[in-house]
Amino acid sequence: MKVDRPHAPPGAAPIEELEAFLAGHPEIVAFDIVLTDAHGIGRGKIVRRHELAAIYKSGRHLPGSILALDVTGADVEETGLVWADGDADRRAWPIPGTLVPMPWTSPPRGQVLLALYELDGSPMPVDPRHALAAQDALLRAADLAPVAAFELEFYLFDRERGADGRPQPARLPVTGERPVASQVYRVEELDRLEPFVDAVYRAAAAQGLPLETLISEYGLGQYELTLHHRADALRAADDIVMLKRLVRGVAARHGMLASYMAKPLQDAAGSGMHIHASLADEEGRNLFADAAEPVEGDRTAPLLRHAVGGLLATMQESMLVFAPHLNSWRRFAAASYAPIAPTWGTNNRSVAVRLPAGSGASRHLEQRAAGVDANPYLVGAAVLAGMRRGVAGRIDPGPHVTGNGYAAPASEALPMDWRGAIETAAGSDFLAEALGPRMRDVFVALKRAEYRRFMAEVTEQDYRLYLETV
Repeated sequence: MKVDRPHAPPGAAPIEELEAFLAGHPEIVAFDIVLTDAHGIGRGKIVRRHELAAIYKSGRHLPGSILALDVTGADVEETGLVWADGDADRRAWPIPGTLVPMPWTSPPRGQVLLALYELDGSPMPVDPRHALAAQDALLRAADLAPVAAFELEFYLFDRERGADGRPQPARLPVTGERPVASQVYRVEELDRLEPFVDAVYRAAAAQGLPLETLISEYGLGQYELTLHHRADALRAADDIVMLKRLVRGVAARHGMLASYMAKPLQDAAGSGMHIHASLADEEGRNLFADAAEPVEGDRTAPLLRHAVGGLLATMQESMLVFAPHLNSWRRFAAASYAPIAPTWGTNNRSVAVRLPAGSGASRHLEQRAAGVDANPYLVGAAVLAGMRRGVAGRIDPGPHVTGNGYAAPASEALPMDWRGAIETAAGSDFLAEALGPRMRDVFVALKRAEYRRFMAEVTEQDYRLYLETV
């Protein structure tokens, strides 16, 4: 029997998806309905099982101000989404493919991601997911289909701080020991995480996430999870949003805190959220694949070079998206595995845009600037828009870096700090194009409010440096 849904936008999940899920999961009693804001924070409600059908049929009203909150959850009036429009409701709709169980909860709950629309069914321009959808559609209109995957780097900390008040690595569940030294790529470290790791992989399988490799990373208590690529950039971004919720939820139930700060420890590596991307034709063939015949000894596909050129040309204007918080900027330093200049190279982790080693048929690029604290939808939108600009303008990226990219001269400087990135974004025509002018303006307003909040606070470091010194 067909259900009448007069207000449903084209991107809303079909009600048949709900019916099949409920039939297959009679044990689930409640659902997290989750809207991702500009900071990447999930906001929403927990609804009872019987309420979900109405959300699939008619959507769910949510105030526009849900996308006008700073990182503390306080309203930012400058967004124009609070009292300027009477805190008016919009309508949220379930995103296809995101209705999944949450196996780590008891009693069992499920979750579904939401996208926000105006009451007339048009995309609400301040929902970050719509920014990525718009860039994806523009590329597809040019017969260029984005293929993408994100990496997740994170720290596992103890729920309690150390004696110095700083986060300390979580104890490994198998042995109860606390790591005392960085052991990058050490397999025993992962083995001793087994109960947590097993729960993560089981939950990912239950949610249909294409989770792959687990790595012990460079920082003490730092790890990385990789996801298989998707021939759907929106779904790839949904994957990382869901994985971040999953890892944090499972960690909490194992007595650990999963942190997505870009730089949680002063003397340890920061955490990135690298995006791997390529473009395919309508038959799924990789358009970034190496050329059959080299040109001047180089097999790099012209389309790939132009995409890289576009990313480098727009990196300066995109940095607020890649590094959205004050802490984000602590990640960028020489010899840190985070880029410090708009550079590129093949098989080189010291550059901003890397062409990973591998077969020529699977060639793709890796944008390494984004921190794990960034919003995946906005990162994806900025990356796709940069690639699109490079391809359309046939931008040449210039010579690639060999050896130490941190020592290579850059043709264009990046903003030096958070404030500089905010003001660069505020005047960026590219960012208005990549995110939409309304999304850019609201994002800048949110970051200016966050900046003011931080700058107003007198910290312990202020006292340590200045109280009796100046």
